[in-house]
Amino acid sequence: MPEPTPLDVVDVLLVEDDDGDVLMTKEAFEYHKIRNRLHVVNDGEQALQFLRQEGEYADAPRPGLILLDLNLPRRDGREVLAELKDDPELGLIPVVVLTTSEAEEDIVRSYRLHANAYVSKPVDFDRFIEVVRHIDNFFVTVVKLPR
Repeated sequence: MPEPTPLDVVDVLLVEDDDGDVLMTKEAFEYHKIRNRLHVVNDGEQALQFLRQEGEYADAPRPGLILLDLNLPRRDGREVLAELKDDPELGLIPVVVLTTSEAEEDIVRSYRLHANAYVSKPVDFDRFIEVVRHIDNFFVTVVKLPR
């Protein structure tokens, strides 16, 4: 398989308030030598500022994929998902809900809000790393994303 060119590198926005999960996601990117750039914000308000390129995020790149936790401070993931999927431009960005919740109501509501996928975070480190690799592989390698 040929090496990815700079055009193949995708900016991924991780919206996660748990430092341990942020660290595991970064380690998954490093472990699997995922070349995509990972950007991290810690709450729903920062996520929307990043996506709208406001304030300290004025120069933020437009992500090609968003990994979104549901349980966030300031503005929860459900609100973020609803707001960005309601936006004609931002709504095109694929969103993978990556959360500890396995509640049926969270799954149904996320899909009703047009999440592209819903993934429950494994507690086991090796399994978590594998899940992140599969998400990256599917959404960045297999699926065609809008530029």
